[in-house]
Amino acid sequence: MVMTPRIRKSFVIAILLALLASLTGCKLTPITDRPAHIPNGYERVYAKDFDHADDLADVVCTDADAWRIREAEGRSFLELFAASDYRPTYRSPGNIALFKPGTATDFVLDLDMMQSGREYNHRDLCLFFGVVDADHYYYAHMATLGDDNAHQVFIVNEAPRTPITTQRTVGVDWGTDEWHHVRLVRDAGEGTIRVYFDDMDNPVLEASDTTFTSGYIGVGSFDDTGRFDNVTVWASGWDDTPCEVFDGEEE
Repeated sequence: MVMTPRIRKSFVIAILLALLASLTGCKLTPITDRPAHIPNGYERVYAKDFDHADDLADVVCTDADAWRIREAEGRSFLELFAASDYRPTYRSPGNIALFKPGTATDFVLDLDMMQSGREYNHRDLCLFFGVVDADHYYYAHMATLGDDNAHQVFIVNEAPRTPITTQRTVGVDWGTDEWHHVRLVRDAGEGTIRVYFDDMDNPVLEASDTTFTSGYIGVGSFDDTGRFDNVTVWASGWDDTPCEVFDGEEE
C-alpha cells in the first residue's frame, strides 16, 4: 500500500498514542469531532459517568440520604432510591440532585435515565435547569400519561409549579428495567426548551420562557425513584461557581 502524507501522519499518531498508553497504563479516548447535534461554539463543560463512590460529592441534593452511587448488571450510576426528607416552600418536586460544578445559559444536556418505580399515570423522572435557588427554576417532568400536573415543562417562581408547555406527546413509556436516552436543549435567548426521549428527532416536550436565563442543572423526580448515568453538558458558556442551593437542607 502506498502511504499518502495524510495516511502516514495518521499512522504515526496512532503509534505514538499506543506507545504512550503502554508506558502510562492509561486508556486513551480517541480524539473525535463534536457530535453532530451540538451547535458550533459549544464546548463540553461537564461529563460524569458515576463510576466511583465519591462521585456523589459532585451533586448537591435536597436530601443526600435519598441518593447513592450504585452498581448493578455491570453498570454504575447515580440512583434516587428513597423519598427525600425535604418539603419545598411551594408545591414542586422534593427529590432533586443538582450538578455542583457550575451554571449554563444555552446548553445541550444528554444522559441515560431509568425509572425504577411502579407503573401509574404520573410515574416520572425530571430534569431541572435554570436553577437560581430553591424557589426559582424550571423542570421537565416526563410521565407515563400527561395531564395538567404531569408530562409538562414547569416553572417554579416563588409560587406552586406552573406548566409552560407549548407542545407535548401523550406521555412516555418507561418500561421495566429499561434505560432511555434523554436530551434537553435550551436556548435562553430564544426562550426555547425541547426535551427528547429515545427519539432524538421528535421532542416529547416543548416550551418557551425567558424568566430564568441561567442556572444550575440537575436530575430527580417529583415523588418516584430512578437511575441516572452518562451525563454530558455542552454549553456556549459556563460559570464554574459551585452550587450551594440545597446545602444543609437535610440537616
